[in-house]
Amino acid sequence: MASHQIINSRLLLLTIPILACVFPCSCYARATDKNGARIRGMFVFGSSLVDNGNNNFLKNSMAKADFLPYGIDFPYGPSGRFTNGKNVIDVLCDQLKLPLVPAFTDPSTKGTKIIHGVNYASGASGILDDTGLLAGNVISLNQQIRNFEEVTLPFLEAEMGFQRRELLPKYLFVVGSGGNDYSFNYFLRQSNANVSDLEAFTANLTRKLSGQLQKLYSLGGRKFALMAVNPIGCSPMVMANRRTRNGCIEGLNKAAHLFNAHLKSLVDVSKEQMPGSNVVFVNSYKMIRDIIKNPVSRGT
Repeated sequence: MASHQIINSRLLLLTIPILACVFPCSCYARATDKNGARIRGMFVFGSSLVDNGNNNFLKNSMAKADFLPYGIDFPYGPSGRFTNGKNVIDVLCDQLKLPLVPAFTDPSTKGTKIIHGVNYASGASGILDDTGLLAGNVISLNQQIRNFEEVTLPFLEAEMGFQRRELLPKYLFVVGSGGNDYSFNYFLRQSNANVSDLEAFTANLTRKLSGQLQKLYSLGGRKFALMAVNPIGCSPMVMANRRTRNGCIEGLNKAAHLFNAHLKSLVDVSKEQMPGSNVVFVNSYKMIRDIIKNPVSRGT
């Protein structure tokens, strides 16, 4: 129980900026936006940090977390979440007084279960379609958006009795993707990567993401939370594969820094590209880096 509480307190640090920006009136518990409209739920897109079990139902995928020690602090045991307990999406649901968002690929995700949103995220996936192919079958961000548009939206409109233009502004769209595009794509293909190559790759990655966000906007989304790429050079998988255990791989972290800088700029540009929207940049990189550097200050 103690470890579960510690993990939740850390994840709460990630949810506070989202809540503060989307709900500036500080009415978190009522799950209402600044205009007093109730937040019905969330649609979640991304990779393992926000995946809550979609990969469980994929054949020929090696990117799964449905076995111990994953889920040792989760009420239902291993669930496909790439963590020991709840992930940041679950904690955000708790703070907004919403039920946990169901996984899209779960056959039971239908009917009234979708009215509070759906999670489409897939561990090892990325912004680019070819990211994560070494893990076998994963769901790219483009495919996640198609699943939302072609499958969920028609059912949601039928279930709620409203058109998407009326429904979707009442939902929060969380997007957490990009890290795997470096770890499982760029750095696997670039044995002698230089700064200009990395800059060009990152610029292209940001353009792709911008188009994906505009697609969600065109479908009716108006509230967006964009998660920064975490310190991928400090991830357990990277550290476990190092020949030496002295610190993180700074080359990977520099790539994350670069992407996050582009992502912050994208948030500013989106104000013109997506009028009437509210887009929040969540600097999870800094929060997690602070925890790594000074764990005692964060409850460990």
